[in-house]
Amino acid sequence: MGFLSRLFTPPDPRPRMREVLCADPLGLHRMQYTEWGDPANPRVLVCVHGLTRNGRDFDALAMAMSAHYRVVCPDIVGRGRSDWLKDPAGYGFPQYVADMMVLLARLDVPEVHWVGTSMGGLIGMVLASQEHSPISRLLLNDVGPVIATESLQRIGEYVGKAPHFDSYEQAEQYIRFVSAPFGTLTDAQWRALAESSIRPGVDGKWVMVYDPGIGEPFRQAYLVHAAFDLWPIYEGIRCPTMVVRGALSDLLTTETHLQMGQRGPRASLVEVPGVGHAPMFLDAPQIAIVRDFMLGS
Repeated sequence: MGFLSRLFTPPDPRPRMREVLCADPLGLHRMQYTEWGDPANPRVLVCVHGLTRNGRDFDALAMAMSAHYRVVCPDIVGRGRSDWLKDPAGYGFPQYVADMMVLLARLDVPEVHWVGTSMGGLIGMVLASQEHSPISRLLLNDVGPVIATESLQRIGEYVGKAPHFDSYEQAEQYIRFVSAPFGTLTDAQWRALAESSIRPGVDGKWVMVYDPGIGEPFRQAYLVHAAFDLWPIYEGIRCPTMVVRGALSDLLTTETHLQMGQRGPRASLVEVPGVGHAPMFLDAPQIAIVRDFMLGS
């Protein structure tokens, strides 16, 4: 223990707020991220959020894992504290993957472990399928190579259409409504999610911390053209993989989940009872799923 304690300092329970500069077709944008644990730890865990969420979703998980990892939780461009793109048409996986490679270069480590929820899982899937991928262990949270049409339609009904709210309480109620599939959370957990999801607007009202412009590219890609089959990408993954499914999920079907255990990397499969899309890793049993997989052999 004495030798190990000299290698790494005890984890600081507070995150460090950092940023990295990324390029897009119209210029440069800043991508913000939170970093937990010893910055000298070569073992890195990257946690990437869903479509309208942000990196603070992983606060509880990052705090728990920071004893073992340097944990990095980015706000994908257009979300959280990151800049918005000048042209909303750029909100898509080519930009997200390019930004993640800039971030990974900044971290200056040869490999990382990856937790990706929904959109963050798809980004991880794309990266992990590439030759020379830096991802050596991958956890996909309630997402797979096929997404149910019903879920896409549900998301399309609200993404980019969040109203302005007259009060914090009204905003929190909205977040509880659209995020009901997260399952039964405590009032404190809902409040933490709300606090990281809204900010005061210029008109004195409260607004969501994502660019409404992400909505139209989503609808064009997944509702108008309705093409979503990433099996060739999934089957290119070679690293150890786990797929976590909310047992009530309308996005990752049971059929697709089971196939992911049989095809490509033959992922380990876990279902979280009483949760839809998606498990949030806010409580001890869900955090244990991540910890056991990431630190396992």
